[in-house]
Amino acid sequence: MNDSTQLEAITFMNRKYGWLERTIMTRKIRLAIAGLGNCASAVIQGIHYYKDAADDETVPGLMHVRFGPYHVSDIEIVAVFEVNSRKIGKDVADAIKEAPNCVQTFAEVPKTGVIVQPGPIGDGVASHMRESFFCYDETKTKPVDVAQVLRDVKADVLVNFLPVGSEDATKVYAQAALDAGVAFANGIPSFIVSDKEWAEKFTKAGIPCAGDDIKSQLGATILHRVLMQLMKDRGIAVDQTFQLNIGGNTDFENMKREERLTTKRISKTEAVTSVLDYDIPVRIGPSDYVPFLADEKVCYINAEGRNFGDQPIHLNLKLSVQDSPNSAGVMIDVIRALAIAQDRGIAGPLITMSSYAFKHPPEQVPDFLARENIEKYIRGELER
Repeated sequence: MNDSTQLEAITFMNRKYGWLERTIMTRKIRLAIAGLGNCASAVIQGIHYYKDAADDETVPGLMHVRFGPYHVSDIEIVAVFEVNSRKIGKDVADAIKEAPNCVQTFAEVPKTGVIVQPGPIGDGVASHMRESFFCYDETKTKPVDVAQVLRDVKADVLVNFLPVGSEDATKVYAQAALDAGVAFANGIPSFIVSDKEWAEKFTKAGIPCAGDDIKSQLGATILHRVLMQLMKDRGIAVDQTFQLNIGGNTDFENMKREERLTTKRISKTEAVTSVLDYDIPVRIGPSDYVPFLADEKVCYINAEGRNFGDQPIHLNLKLSVQDSPNSAGVMIDVIRALAIAQDRGIAGPLITMSSYAFKHPPEQVPDFLARENIEKYIRGELER
């Protein structure tokens, strides 16, 4: 039995009998990344941190060590695109340590043999961020042809970790994924997977995609959503709510300019208010850049409402986390879900994975139901 026939047989048995496929690894997932910032560093570190974890082990941040047929260690970095002159030309293992990256080191990454390549700049670098990003000189360095590189390295999945506000640059990478026949995971709030035209492009091309704007394992958005859902389910009339976030990484420095975070505010706001069936005054989004916080993110959530007898209820909550690792495990699950979609010939947006893992998916689904749907997807009971 050749590899293709074996894979078809495994997939059939999995879908018919609900097998978890724990004992057979079908292939490596060849991963390309656009933007080697803190989030990408956390993903790469995480792959090595859990590479020897047992299949049945429960580890923080991952739905499963073996997600369907794929172990964490089955993800292999094959290409990285960057605009930072300090990272370009270096092995990925060295480049993730370069400024302005400030994510904490929780795993030592060995040399990968993969050299960081110059990606297109476009609007991927705001005018106030060129110095912070050590942006390369376009008169001396030329960006690579992203689609051709993806073909050359035989990439399976491209993850977009560009800075928030990179509307045009995100479209360049999304188109490159389409041209190269590579699955696309959009980690930022530039709307691709949730946009009907782009979704149709991926569907027609026979390529799976997931997005937009990655959720954290336990971050401000998911926590705020759960609180709103709880208040609604317990009969509380929510009158207003706000969420203020501060941090010290380049994500917050980038979002100092309001024009860079328009879609970010939309993404976070819709993720929270979608659980309510009435409109309320709301303000959600990044609030300030505090450099000495580094990769720590501090979130303040306030909600006001009324309970029995229209008596007032006030809720104030503070959450503090290391920002980048908080979403890395979620993205690792997304990557493996896309690989499963490729194995099964599924095209277009992955509704189940997107609803669970992203703030602005094509369809908003209650979080606990979304989790159940992913388990069904893994077993082959749901197509997408």
